[in-house]
Amino acid sequence: MTEARIWSTDVSRRCLLRRAACAAGAVTILGTGINAAMAGKMPPSAVGYQGSPKGVQSCGNCRLFVRPNTCRSVEGAVSPSGWCRIWVTA
Repeated sequence: MTEARIWSTDVSRRCLLRRAACAAGAVTILGTGINAAMAGKMPPSAVGYQGSPKGVQSCGNCRLFVRPNTCRSVEGAVSPSGWCRIWVTA
């Protein structure tokens, strides 16, 4: 006679930790994508925009700059020789 296998509803600590880690990773990844998608352009004052460069950093060599005078993240016109706190290396 074969014994029927009965499935237990007990969850091991290892399984619980693995599931929690996966859930935390998924929330982080999904949350980042949602925040980036919902982000709009910010006013120049919010990013500390100034009309002059900061050392070698300027809007003209920032990854967010769109020629001739706009930014993907800052509202309004920006100067290629300007600078703000969200400057990203090109």
